[in-house]
Amino acid sequence: MDTRIDRRRLMRGAGLAGAGAAMAAWLPAWARGMSTGMHGPLPTVSGDDITLRIGRTAMTVDGRTLRAVGVNGTVPAPLIRLREGQNARIHVVNELDEESSIHWHGLIVPFQMDGVPGIAFPGIAPRSTFTYEFPVVQAGTYWYHSHSGFQEQDGLYGPIVIDPKDADPVKADREHVVVLSDHSPLSGGAIFDRLKKESGYFNRQRQTLAGLLAGKDQPLEERLMWGGMRMDPTDVADVTGSTYTYLVNGHGPRDNWTGLFRPGERVRLRIINASSMTTFNVRIPGLPMTVVHADGLAVRPVEVDEFQFGPAETYDVIVTPPEERAYTLVGESVDRSGLARMTLAPRAGMAAAVPALRKRPVATMKDMGMGGHDMGTMDHGSMPAMDHASMSGMDHGSMSGMDHGPGATAGGMAGMDHSKMEHGTSASSMTGMDRSAMGHAGGDMGMGGMAMGDMNMRDFSKAPGVKRGPGVQTISPMPVDRTGEPGQGLEDVGHRVLTYRDLVALDRNPDVRAPSRSLEIHLTGNMERYMWSFDGEKYSEVKAPIPFLAGERVRVTLVNDTMMGHPIHLHGHFFELVTGKGAYAPRKHTVLVQPGGKVSWDVTANEGDWAFHCHMLFHMMAGMMQTVQVRSAKGEAA
Repeated sequence: MDTRIDRRRLMRGAGLAGAGAAMAAWLPAWARGMSTGMHGPLPTVSGDDITLRIGRTAMTVDGRTLRAVGVNGTVPAPLIRLREGQNARIHVVNELDEESSIHWHGLIVPFQMDGVPGIAFPGIAPRSTFTYEFPVVQAGTYWYHSHSGFQEQDGLYGPIVIDPKDADPVKADREHVVVLSDHSPLSGGAIFDRLKKESGYFNRQRQTLAGLLAGKDQPLEERLMWGGMRMDPTDVADVTGSTYTYLVNGHGPRDNWTGLFRPGERVRLRIINASSMTTFNVRIPGLPMTVVHADGLAVRPVEVDEFQFGPAETYDVIVTPPEERAYTLVGESVDRSGLARMTLAPRAGMAAAVPALRKRPVATMKDMGMGGHDMGTMDHGSMPAMDHASMSGMDHGSMSGMDHGPGATAGGMAGMDHSKMEHGTSASSMTGMDRSAMGHAGGDMGMGGMAMGDMNMRDFSKAPGVKRGPGVQTISPMPVDRTGEPGQGLEDVGHRVLTYRDLVALDRNPDVRAPSRSLEIHLTGNMERYMWSFDGEKYSEVKAPIPFLAGERVRVTLVNDTMMGHPIHLHGHFFELVTGKGAYAPRKHTVLVQPGGKVSWDVTANEGDWAFHCHMLFHMMAGMMQTVQVRSAKGEAA
């Protein structure tokens, strides 16, 4: 039911609007709360010559003034509006006393213009100017951000909209750019320092004794098992609402940024996850969304009620509000510690009910990389180390005693009522297992009399390319493709949730050749020590880049050996997700690899030196980054 903003809040909003400077000084025109939202040219920076000035500024969120790094005095940075086919010249003036940079996320540009210090160019020195110049070869919704230090976390990010050179195939009566982000009164450096000292510093939703006594979350046996492995199943997000305010176009939830519509209009929402560390679950209660673009490229329209996307992903959706009422768009953090909120309404000043935060997810055995033991669907024949003879000691009828209630996940072990399972007499059964051996030394882990020798959480034989060391806490015993799943915590929400397998490219892909070789890369980490890497080597330890030949087709499989989702981005490329769609596989620049999961994609290599990294900023800064070096067959530099 719609509610009106009370008189005090309305007067406060009017006072701010009347003062003008309080809002206008730090927000670009396209992002101001209670804007008219009328369809038409947005106040932006555009044209063939654009100047952006990077500097320190202040921003006000929900009435609180915070320090920030902005562009042209605004956070988020100004919307850059370009047209496919033009040549862009963007002069970036660094007014900081430290090096800076801007990366054009998702734009296909010459690698020298990609904006990554130490890989693509030297960076923009303090008090100096660098001019980016590149042809605009695509259309769609993208964004830009700093690739220097923690400036992205401190506010240096903004949206890009590129209009197609011909008529836009997506028909809409009006559009709104929706930039979701996270901001803290702590600087990015201060946040990172706390994470290095205690990885769970910001987690205020851990399991408690009171919860155990009340029958909440995991039963005692599972808590002991996870504790023995030195893992916290509530460690879903590194940085949470305990320090973050989640923003829409620079506004906090109480600011209530509003986009207008007329009932019956087709409204295009260009939704960008410009956060540093937050995976968002996006929904508009009471209003379906039709996804028409993913990462800037057209897909066949698919209607959903919610989608999960990681940092750096974008989705364009069409909504058609049928009534003269307000709707709330919610961007709920994956750990449900907070939310971003905006309003779609026919008139400024309206507001709709804001849904309560849902129960936070608790990681399961599948998130630990034991997806092959999903009891509802597992293919016993696919278990390489399973002793099938031992299954004769398993009481299959007892499987009906599993608890499939709200705590269960698709038959995963986290939802089992172990007291109702008939365990075999094997010394390696769940009730008697050596938990330290499971976590670090191996040993059989029995489940109902099944021999589970392949459940060693540090079995490097499953990942021969991973370097042993303190930075690798676990190796997923049985990672599975989770691209057909809705995302962590959304398994049982009771409505339609987008999956990667729902996405189908609208146009046939430009390169449909079969890959000539394959490459497997493991996403590794030690969450307790806050160490992150690819294949067990953090960026500072890597001795050579990942080599590709220009024009070759490579199938890359990412295996997540950690219990946290990672949005992985390859600069300078789009890749085709391997989801069974053939020549119409969805093309993306960033893919969220679910905990304990794996994702495969095919890519055609573009010449140059390209950054390849997790787009969780602090994971990248802790070492989950590499350089992809693409050379011609003669070995010449691009």
